[in-house]
Amino acid sequence: MSATTRQDSARDTLDALRRRFSPQLALVYGMNGSGAIEMSGEGARLRLSDGRGALDFGSYAVTLLGQRHPAVVAAVRRELDTLPVSTRVLGNGTTAALGEALAAYADPERLTKVWLGLNGSDAVEAALKLARLATGRTRVVAVEGAYHGKSLGALAATWSARYRGSLGPLLGGVTHVPPEASALPAAFAGEGVAAVIVEPVQGEGGVRPLEPAFLRALARAAREHGAFLIADEIQTGLRRCGPRLVSTEAGLRPDAVLLGKALGGGVQPLSAVLATEELYAPLAADPFVHTTTFSGHPLGAAAGVAALAAVEELAGRGERLAALFSAGLARIARRHPGLIADVRGRGLLWGVEFAGPAAAGDVLLELGRQGLVVSPCLGRPEVLRLLPPLVASDEEAEEALAILDGACAAVPDEFRPAGAPAAP
Repeated sequence: MSATTRQDSARDTLDALRRRFSPQLALVYGMNGSGAIEMSGEGARLRLSDGRGALDFGSYAVTLLGQRHPAVVAAVRRELDTLPVSTRVLGNGTTAALGEALAAYADPERLTKVWLGLNGSDAVEAALKLARLATGRTRVVAVEGAYHGKSLGALAATWSARYRGSLGPLLGGVTHVPPEASALPAAFAGEGVAAVIVEPVQGEGGVRPLEPAFLRALARAAREHGAFLIADEIQTGLRRCGPRLVSTEAGLRPDAVLLGKALGGGVQPLSAVLATEELYAPLAADPFVHTTTFSGHPLGAAAGVAALAAVEELAGRGERLAALFSAGLARIARRHPGLIADVRGRGLLWGVEFAGPAAAGDVLLELGRQGLVVSPCLGRPEVLRLLPPLVASDEEAEEALAILDGACAAVPDEFRPAGAPAAP
C-alpha cells in the first residue's frame, strides 16, 4: 500500500468515525495520531497508517501481553477452527478449562467459583448482584475516586461526577468513603451493607495506590458487619502491579476478585468473577439468575487459558520493567519540576500527574507525534497513565522514557506554572 493510499485510508476512516460515531471522537483520534490511524501491531509496537511506528504503553491496560501474543493468537485460532461459539445449551471443554485455570490461579482454597463476562462492568454487575442476593441487603460501600464501570449498576459505585452527572437517580444505597480508616464507622452505620467494593490501586482515578492500612481496615470492617468484600482487580490483577493479585498478596481475603482487561490476552474481550462458595450461592442454586449470551464463549475462554500461562512465564520480566520505570519516571520528574506534580504507581501501572489538564493534554499530543501511546485518565485529565506490556524489551522501555522526557521538554512555557524552570 502506497503512502498516498494509506493517507487516503486514514482520512476515510476518520470521516466514517465522524459521521457514524462521534465528531468529537474522530477529532480526538485524529489529534492523538497526528492524522494517522493504527494499522497493525506486534509485541510492544504498533504500525500507523503514515508508516510510523509507535510503542503501545496504553490501551487502557488491555495489552499487558502486547499486541498479538503468539501463544494467545494460536489458542484462539485453534478454537476458531473447532468451536468458535457455544450453543449455551451444551457444555464445552474450553470454558470448563478456563474455570479450572482461574480457580487455581487466584486463591484455590477460597475463590473456587467462577462467573465469566466480556468486560469489567459485566463482572462488577454480577458481583454486586450476587452480594445483594446472598445477603438480602442492598447497601454498597465504595471509595471516593473509584471507577467500576459505566453501566447503571456499576456507575453507582463509580465516583466521578463526569460519568454520573446527568444520569440520576442511579442504583440506590451506595456510600462513598474517603480512603481513611476514620471514615469507616459512619459508612457502616445504619442499614446493613451487602458489599464493599474497592480497587487496590485506583487506575482511572489517577493511579492512586490505596494505603495498605486503609485496605486492611476496610476488609476488617466488611467482615465485622457481615458484608462481602469485592476486590476490583480488573486493571491491577494478573501481575500488572507485580503479584498475581494485589488484594490476596495484601492479606485482604476478598470474597470476590474481579478480573478483565488483560484476561483475554489482548486478543479477546473477557472478564471474570472469582468468588467464594458463600457469595456464589445464589448462582449455584439457580445458574440462570444472572446470565449473558456470550458468557464463557469458547474463543475468549481459549484466550484466557493461554493468557494466564503467558503472564506467569513473564512474571520475572515484569519485575525488571517495573524497576526500570520506577527509576526512570522519578528521574524525569526531577528534570521537570513544576510541570510534573507527582509520579505514582506500582509494577506496570504508572500515573504521571502534570500541573494541570492543559499541560497533560499538550504532552499527550506530543507523545503521539513522537510515537508513544499512553492512556489518559478521563476522570482526572491532569494524569496520564503509562501501562507497559510485559513483553517490552529494556530498549523499548528506555525508548518510551526518552520520548516522555522529550515530550515534557517540548511543553510551551504557558503550560508551566509561573516560576517553574524549563527542562535543561
